[in-house]
Amino acid sequence: MDSMHVDTIMQQASQAFEQYKRIKPAQRAAFLETIAAEIVARKDMLVQMAGEETNLPAARLNGEIGRTTHQLQMFANLIKEGSWVEAVIDTKPNIRKMLIPVGPVVVFGASNFPFAFSTAGGDTASALAAGASVVIKGHPAHQRTSLLVFEAIQAAITQSGMPLYTVQHVTGDYHIGKELVMHPATTSVGFTGSFQGGKALVAYAAQRETPIPVFAEMGSVNPVVLLPEALQTRATELATTFATSITLGAGQFCTNPGLLIGLQSEAFTQFQQLLGAAMEQTSPQRMLHPGIHQAFLKGRSEMLAQQEVSLLEHPAQIVDDTMVGPSLALTSGAALLANPALKEEVFGPHALLVACKDKAELLQVLKSLKGQLTTSIMATTNDLANWQEVVELQISLAGRIILNNPPTGVEVCAAMMHGGPYPATTDARYTSVGTAAIRRWVRPICFQQFSDDLLPDELKQNNPCGIWRLVDNTFTR
Repeated sequence: MDSMHVDTIMQQASQAFEQYKRIKPAQRAAFLETIAAEIVARKDMLVQMAGEETNLPAARLNGEIGRTTHQLQMFANLIKEGSWVEAVIDTKPNIRKMLIPVGPVVVFGASNFPFAFSTAGGDTASALAAGASVVIKGHPAHQRTSLLVFEAIQAAITQSGMPLYTVQHVTGDYHIGKELVMHPATTSVGFTGSFQGGKALVAYAAQRETPIPVFAEMGSVNPVVLLPEALQTRATELATTFATSITLGAGQFCTNPGLLIGLQSEAFTQFQQLLGAAMEQTSPQRMLHPGIHQAFLKGRSEMLAQQEVSLLEHPAQIVDDTMVGPSLALTSGAALLANPALKEEVFGPHALLVACKDKAELLQVLKSLKGQLTTSIMATTNDLANWQEVVELQISLAGRIILNNPPTGVEVCAAMMHGGPYPATTDARYTSVGTAAIRRWVRPICFQQFSDDLLPDELKQNNPCGIWRLVDNTFTR
């Protein structure tokens, strides 16, 4: 696809947006529900095709389709209820404010989630819910799957009477991605992928005459802190839990726990041994595609080549272009503080244990880490009372802090925060999962001294939408 075709695509997206933004919330909600129904109607074909393209098992893919349709329904319910527009009214000066969609959104499909973070995933669902048109850049790792999902969206567009180009789909290399981001009709971008990829999109967006936001989720080592009493009393349980978490889906989750931090002690040594033994029982798994497999092997090799890193659990020797066994390594807190390379993500079934000499060094290790999607703490009540500084540091470090559970998995719900300080994401104020994800594609607009007949329904005096609004500093319907 060349620049001329990208220009056509974006002009069509802009024209569709002018129509789509005026469609009533109930109709937009029905559209999202129809997309979900069309995906379910193609479920068997989608699972088979995605399995061929990504090596993911049918059970995982079926679950991911369920999550995708759940997201669509969740946003349908959100816009039917309507209060998400955050309507604010001050009657005496007659000033009224609400959220409105910004314009055409470009969504980049993720390689590791062919459904939930791709063509009809959370970015697309939330943008359509907001009233934005969408241009999807399908991921080359599962291109046929992406096109089949797009067929479901096209069918829903026809059935629901939406503008023809409300959603469009393009394929191609990074040149096409750059053209899409830099086109003047594009108003914002959604991306889930590597730090290098996200940073490149941010650079393109900054080069424009009118810069735009790029909401990029770019990975995380998801540090876990293992406090002393928890290790003393639950070492076996924790080892089993984290062996599963580290190796789940061949470690191909952005919330995979890559860094496990504790104090040097007999309990920590016992945990190392138990974790290594539990990981040894995990069968080798296929990674999504050869590119991710090669990047993992390279990243792991570079990590293990660093000074003061020792391999505790040796990966199985496999001659295959996508199959890997898990691995576990050990370093000291002092070594990690001295070597920034030890803090980098290795995307796959690998984790690094960090043994700190004392509490002060552990706190220093946490302070040295970059922004994260998640951070977890394994602790007893006594641990929490004695290590409150750790909790405070973790709150400043990540978008989500987890107590006595592994970070793997992201619940799709209103309270979820799937984001975090840079470089985990490009804007820590926003989430890519949950209903608050809609806020990435909107901006506030203020109407001053408008007569009631000229106002959007959400701001009219008699509240025809029946939504919660802040009227003269009081929430009311």
